[in-house]
Order: sequence, then C-alpha cells, then structure tokens
Amino acid sequence: MAVPLQNVTHACFGLSYLLAFGLELARLKWPRPPLRWVALGCGAAGLVAHSAFLTVHHPTPAAPYGALLAVAWVLAVFYLYGAVHHPRLAWAVFVLPVVLGLVGLALAHASDPQSVADLRPPDWLAGDRFWGAVHGVLLLLAAVGVSVGFLASVMYLVQADRLRRKRNPLGGVKLLSLERLEAMNRRAVNAAFPLLTVGLLLGAVLLRQYHEPAENWLSVKVLGTVCLWVVFVVLMYLRYAAHVSGRRLAACT
Repeated sequence: MAVPLQNVTHACFGLSYLLAFGLELARLKWPRPPLRWVALGCGAAGLVAHSAFLTVHHPTPAAPYGALLAVAWVLAVFYLYGAVHHPRLAWAVFVLPVVLGLVGLALAHASDPQSVADLRPPDWLAGDRFWGAVHGVLLLLAAVGVSVGFLASVMYLVQADRLRRKRNPLGGVKLLSLERLEAMNRRAVNAAFPLLTVGLLLGAVLLRQYHEPAENWLSVKVLGTVCLWVVFVVLMYLRYAAHVSGRRLAACT
C-alpha cells in the first residue's frame, strides 16, 4: 500500500535528521572529529532520502503536505552546506530542529485526503499553470526566508546572551559573530518581504477567478498569508524607521 511505503520513506530521512541532531548535541560536549563526520554522514543520508522521496512521489507544493516537505528540503540543504562550510560552529544544532519540525508538521498532514490523495489542481491553476507555479514558488521562497530569518535571530539571541554572561553555553562549539548574524537576518527579511508581497498580489489576482470569492478570501490560508505580510511590514518599520537595537529586532523576528 502507498501509505505504509510513504511512512517508511518518511522514517528514512526523518530518523537520519534526528540521529544527526543527536550527534551534533553530543559534539557540543565532546567536540571530536569522528562525531562530526558521523553526524554529517547521517545528515547527508537524510538529504539523499528526502530528495529521493520528493523525486519519486513529487507531492504538490500547493498542499500543506508538499509545501512543508519542500521547505524542509531547502533548509536541509542549508544545514548541510553550513555544517560543511563552518565546521567549528553550532550550525546544525539550530537548523536541524526546524527541519525536523517541518517534517513532523508534514506528517501531520499526510493523512489529510485534501493534501495528499486529492492532488488535482484547482480551476485557476489548470488554466494558468505558469502563473500558478510562479505564485507557489514565490511563497515557497518567502517561507524559506522566514525560516532563515528566524534561525539567524535565535542564534543572535544565544550569542548575545553568551557574550553578556561571558561564557559559552554551547561548550567548545562557537557561533557566528553578532554582526554576521544580524546581516543574515536582515538579508533574509529583505529578500522574503518582496517575494511574499509579489506572491500575495499574484495570488489575489488568481483568486478573483474563483466562483465563490468571499469564501476563499476568508480562508485560513489567505488570512494567514496576509497576517504574515503585516508582520513583515512591522519588522521593516522597526528596522528602517524606528531603528530598534539588534537584540530587540532579533527577538521580534
């Protein structure tokens, strides 16, 4: 049956990410090269299994199930790149929990027939596949930007607390400087905001072609996207108009 096979495949990359996370936590206390290489191997194996699952099953990103798995895949690539490029930094300790959380949320939608079984595109996507795909890709990239901004903010707050207390709560593993973390947060928010704005406007244009616009405009998906856009407006105001401190902005992000 398809569902048990999907569960096995989910377990392959989910448990690989979980094992890599556990090894990275152990590396905080025992920063030994073998632990790092085994953790990287587990993370790489999870990414390969994750990629194979998306290639074989190609879940639609128009449904929550497929969208969450797609964002988790991009962040898994982000994790593996950072873990290889910054071997002495506690990169995976922050990124892998978000990847695991997204995979867990996707599994929560795996049994939803509207998210998995019924993969037929809506009427507007059937007639305007190109613009529907552009709309989906823009929102997907915006979601990645939101996640990267969140990760940079969490690392910023941990690093700021470490410097204030003059101790390293992460043992022998370090973090990026506050300046680089603030720049990462700023770039992520600056990139995600226009992507989300254009994706939202394009979605509004496509939504007008529905037969019952009032019902669709009040859907949780649309209202949630609009609320997220408002949050971005507030963050942009705090950064460029109110000029709040980096610590407060990280906390807001």
